[in-house]
Amino acid sequence: MSASRPLAGLTVVSLEQAVAAPYCSSRLADAGARVIKIERPEGDFARGYDKAAKGLSSYFVWLNRGKQSLVADIKDPADAALLHRILSKADVFIQNLAPGAAARAGFGSDALRARYERLITVDISGYGDSGDYATMKAYDLLVQAESGLAMITGHPAGPGRVGVSACDIACGMAAHAGVLEALIARGITGQGKGLAVSLFDGMADWMNVPLLFFEGTGKAPERLGLAHPSICPYGAFATADGALVLISIQNEREWAEFCARFLEEPDLPQREGFQTNVIRVAHRAMVDAHVGAAFAKLTRAEVAAKLRAANTAYGFVNDVAAFSHHPALRRVEVETPNGPVSLAAPPVLLSDGARELGPVPAVGAHSAAIRAEFAG
Repeated sequence: MSASRPLAGLTVVSLEQAVAAPYCSSRLADAGARVIKIERPEGDFARGYDKAAKGLSSYFVWLNRGKQSLVADIKDPADAALLHRILSKADVFIQNLAPGAAARAGFGSDALRARYERLITVDISGYGDSGDYATMKAYDLLVQAESGLAMITGHPAGPGRVGVSACDIACGMAAHAGVLEALIARGITGQGKGLAVSLFDGMADWMNVPLLFFEGTGKAPERLGLAHPSICPYGAFATADGALVLISIQNEREWAEFCARFLEEPDLPQREGFQTNVIRVAHRAMVDAHVGAAFAKLTRAEVAAKLRAANTAYGFVNDVAAFSHHPALRRVEVETPNGPVSLAAPPVLLSDGARELGPVPAVGAHSAAIRAEFAG
């Protein structure tokens, strides 16, 4: 059984590069939309990030399945006219060029919606279109730093980068949700809508808990590595055979059961420094040392068995090699110009079956066909 494609029949034009905009448009393509990706002759610069996926960029393969690649120069009058012919029949226009670049070339979102009233436009930027930061270049790690994310991430010794493009992904996810809402609204009103999403705003939304914590207490959450700033014990502990196991105690009932069945110390919750979560957080070093001593006496297998028996939430701290063989990892295969590549599958499971993902295009693979289709 093959899943339905609810966006079939819709056309998306995406003047995109890197991660945030391609993330949004890739999800629209997965759902059946025709996505025409506009590229420079040298292609989206993300094509050159690495050569890990059969000689192709891992970023590009992940985010550009199912799209059509059209090489065009929006500064060239003939290509600009071609793009307008396509937009006259399109449903969504996405762009994440440098601030103001699309408007200077005649593709500003307000002007496009005035000309094509059913068009939904999506402007993706680093910091929005106003204020001192509007003209700043904004790549993922820069925004991780500016948003405060890096300062609450990592070890006490210093801030750290989140190991994936979290700001790009947050922005792309928000843009995707916004497009779907705008399509629903257009079905009611017949009118398109303008959407603007920035990397900074996407991460700012994710940063609400640290923000509220700081403004309520006057202190930012501490960097604790694999511990939790507000919960104890919630962290990673080493076993006798070198594994690292992360446990999470969410309430006093779980703490009592953990003490009784894993630590085999049912009276521990009554001892000084161990009574409540707030008290345990204040005495984190003592609590973690006590818990860690118990882990250090057991093997990985013994720890897993005892944690399950205690009904304690836990997970092993895996490296990427272990993740690649994880029993919960679902995979899907996509075709590329260099052969099939196995990806982690999209996260949403559909009751009507799995969708096949479209192939990853070579630069300009669809240029001739699209130019013929939309010839003036």
